[in-house]
Amino acid sequence: MSDLSEFYEVFFEECFEGLEIMESGLLALAPGSADMEEINTIFRAAHSIKGGSATFDFNEIASFTHVMETLLDQMRSGDRDVTTSAVDLLLESVDCLTEMINATKDEEAIDSARVSNLKKRLEQMLEDKGDESSSVVENQSHDVDSDATDEGWIIKFSPGIDAIQKGLDPLAVFEALSDLGDLKVTCGTDNVPALKDLNPEQLHLSWNAILLGNIKLQRIKDIFSWVDSDSDIEITALNDTQGSVVETSSSRIEPTEQNKNQPQDEAVSQVIVQPEELTPKGVSSPAKVETDAVEKSVKSVAKKTAGKPEGSIRVSISKIDALINLVGELVITQSMLGQFGEDFDMAQIDVLRDGLNELERNSRELQQTAMQIRMLPISSSFNRFPRLVRDLSNKLNKKVELVITGEGTELDKTVLEKIGDPLVHLVRNSLDHGLETPEIRLAAGKSETGLLKLNACHEGGNIVIDVIDDGAGLNKQRILAKAIESGVVSPDQQLDDDEINNLIFQAGFSTAEIVSDVSGRGVGMDVVRRNISDLGGDVFVMSEEGKGSTLRITLPLTLAIIDGQLVKVGDSQYVIPMLSIDESLQIDPKMVKHYKGQPDLYRLRDEYIPIFRLKEVFGLDDSGCVFDEGLLVVVEAERRRVGFFVDELLSQQQVVIKSIERNFRKIDGFSGATILGDGEVALIIDAAGLIRNRLGEAGKVNNTQREAA
Repeated sequence: MSDLSEFYEVFFEECFEGLEIMESGLLALAPGSADMEEINTIFRAAHSIKGGSATFDFNEIASFTHVMETLLDQMRSGDRDVTTSAVDLLLESVDCLTEMINATKDEEAIDSARVSNLKKRLEQMLEDKGDESSSVVENQSHDVDSDATDEGWIIKFSPGIDAIQKGLDPLAVFEALSDLGDLKVTCGTDNVPALKDLNPEQLHLSWNAILLGNIKLQRIKDIFSWVDSDSDIEITALNDTQGSVVETSSSRIEPTEQNKNQPQDEAVSQVIVQPEELTPKGVSSPAKVETDAVEKSVKSVAKKTAGKPEGSIRVSISKIDALINLVGELVITQSMLGQFGEDFDMAQIDVLRDGLNELERNSRELQQTAMQIRMLPISSSFNRFPRLVRDLSNKLNKKVELVITGEGTELDKTVLEKIGDPLVHLVRNSLDHGLETPEIRLAAGKSETGLLKLNACHEGGNIVIDVIDDGAGLNKQRILAKAIESGVVSPDQQLDDDEINNLIFQAGFSTAEIVSDVSGRGVGMDVVRRNISDLGGDVFVMSEEGKGSTLRITLPLTLAIIDGQLVKVGDSQYVIPMLSIDESLQIDPKMVKHYKGQPDLYRLRDEYIPIFRLKEVFGLDDSGCVFDEGLLVVVEAERRRVGFFVDELLSQQQVVIKSIERNFRKIDGFSGATILGDGEVALIIDAAGLIRNRLGEAGKVNNTQREAA
């Protein structure tokens, strides 16, 4: 038996995709006027999870999902109205199912008490519907939907010969039946052909089962509702002394109209069922297959040795085709250049130069294509917010409309994984602090429903994410008073609106009067800024009191390769990311103003910007450093502009970022390092980090200061 770890990984990925579909679909359901296609989509996702989990013997997941699927089936058949309580229960069940799948993936124990409680609540909702439940069996002579016996039922099950190829897993059927009562099953092998005539993809087995307990027939029918129409099912009451057959092959259980159109190949893989003896609640046969214990042992070892799989990316075929084509071009160019090693003379120098240019072009295109493979749509981060907004707005007694745009905007997978938590905090902050309750909004002449927007777009080489609300906005007087009270700023310090707004990013800063489980402890916004800065990005707030706020995040598209400006400082070379650079210029000494204890200021048109002498910042020998012998590189980060004074501007080039912290230790003021063409290591300057370290979080130097000429 082969290692199943690779199949587990695919299964879990598909499960998580299915859970996202279920959650987004449930959130989109409008009670009383639900879209049937939306319900069908949710049902198919649940059906796929159930089939896959049963295939891999994750029976707890399969059993729990089956109850959810039954409730969804009643909704899609029109026999149950879509109600708020049903949607809430299904959303709670999706959360529980997510926990079960995560626990199974990590080989941890499932919270059986939580699963059992939710399963009972789902079954109770099904029971409350009672006789109105949809019937999946057409029986013209008997009204058996509400029948139940005191003893149980006899079930004869003969799947069609192609049932396995259509995705049927008989073991999943028996597992679901065993949840209803005490089940005893015998496997029939009379129709199994000789070994030489046996097709391993065909099913020749049949089963006879006795299900003991006071069980309604409808619940048994529900289990067989998704079995294909080629199967024969006979159901007879165990206490029927006349031996009458409730369901026979001539009136076998047929799929519902919706199930007829349901694809039967949704299971992750196919299982060939062998005659074997299981526990009293499983399948038994006269002949015991001795490989059962061996297979279980191998499965156990496979799970333990599989370990936690690394992350993966689903890539479109077009991107793979482009990559393969470029590799082919690269091989051709390499073959052409290889000929020069055998027979070369100076007359071929132009051909060699053309070949090297072609190699450079192919390498750049290959790099760009490879980077595109890492690019994923931000929708995978945005998809969590409809549920978060729904739950939190209910908890806060607020009415909120969430609008998401730009969800197809792509960015690097690494950035995407790390931006999720900061975005969650910003959205929670807007819901709690920004948007008002319906009463307050109505009193202010607004609609009682607040508007929260999430938008993503590309600007230059960056991605910009906006969290916008039409709430109360920031109370600047209150923020400033709180900052003075807590000692963040001095009473005589003059701050402009932007600097006051940015005080909310101070560690421990909060204007909330009541500490709740949502916010108010002053923990979060400072962490948001720090995490975004670690990604090479920036976050700032724009607000108008009474009208709302916009929290804007700017991020690089990728953390792997950047365009950089190589500069010389002393005897060393450094890289400044091009995204941070506004302009470079020759300093006019007359425009420099000196202040004791403060960085020098340079008048750039109508603005004064601080000058960072990088020799001094990096602890190098800056004796004899004069402004007319160097250049000023003007950079902008965290909405502040400064000038980096360097000795010389060198070339611009793309550089591959290598982690300093992973290979050495964290160094303040540098975001990484790169290896240049000559083998020398150059450090990459972290403009935002240097500005914070030199000027302080609260903006002690007002770099938007304007003075008369």
